[in-house]
Amino acid sequence: MAMGYSKEIIEAANRAMEQRRRQSITKAEQRRRSFFSRYPRALEIERELSRTAAKAAKAVLTGSNARLELERLKESNQALQSELAALLKSAGVSEDYLEIRYACPLCKDEGYVDGKMCSCMKQLLRDEAYQRLNALSPLSLSSFDTFSLDYYGEAPLKAGGIPPKKRMEDIYRYCKNYAANFDPQLSPSLLMQGATGLGKTHLSLAIARAAIGKGFGVIYCSAPNIIGKLEKERFRSARGSADESDVYLLECDLLILDDLGTEFPTSFSSSTIYNMINSRLMASRPTIISTNLTMRELEKQYSQRLVSRIMGNHVRLEFLGSDVRQKKRLIR
Repeated sequence: MAMGYSKEIIEAANRAMEQRRRQSITKAEQRRRSFFSRYPRALEIERELSRTAAKAAKAVLTGSNARLELERLKESNQALQSELAALLKSAGVSEDYLEIRYACPLCKDEGYVDGKMCSCMKQLLRDEAYQRLNALSPLSLSSFDTFSLDYYGEAPLKAGGIPPKKRMEDIYRYCKNYAANFDPQLSPSLLMQGATGLGKTHLSLAIARAAIGKGFGVIYCSAPNIIGKLEKERFRSARGSADESDVYLLECDLLILDDLGTEFPTSFSSSTIYNMINSRLMASRPTIISTNLTMRELEKQYSQRLVSRIMGNHVRLEFLGSDVRQKKRLIR
């Protein structure tokens, strides 16, 4: 998979690239038809140029007086090209007006150059991933700039405790630095814990936005949604459909597993969550988990084995404060 993107994202980007190429060709054909209708001589010149190319090939193959014939054809070709350029200039259009103007001249809207992915294809993949992440997230795609610390109190929630604003300033700085230096092979997995409405999803999506901007493949999913999707795939008659989702959840550069613990608890959900988290840890691929549950509640819902894997391999960020979403609604 390119840069850890899912099959669906790659297919969507390929369709967009093909559509881009068709549009470039169609627009060129429209320009040519319009120009030739106004300047019929231009069409005659193009046909004559094609004939000189065929004559040049024939001269090389026959070998008789080839050099003289090629010189004559070259002079004729140059004269025709000069005449065509003069027609284009008189019409007030550029010299490449009759040519296909690809959105990307480097790869000619094919997405690859000499077998390597072109930068325009990488951008299409980023755009598609960005769009899908935005569509799946419960918020519009968040950024660090839109995260406000003003909603967090400066007084400790309990005697001797740290003020929520101070804690959240530290978490904000950590997440921003994490995003700036994100590396799928080096960045650690994160566990964001805290009550509802404290900004866990916002900051995880802000990290995702930065990672996508760097060209990395990011998948966002809430625990209930991904469990529901995998369960439906598992029981479909089409063999192998579940494996495909398992693969792209494992292979993406960054997986964001939101709202862990809100899915309906079953043996299937517990084993799937464990396998998802454990497989990515074994492959050294970072995962950002957000949950409203405490460690004790996680252990009760899942298992001590899962909690042990999380605790031993995730940087724990404990969010403090009161529901920011409620405060925002009250202000409005």
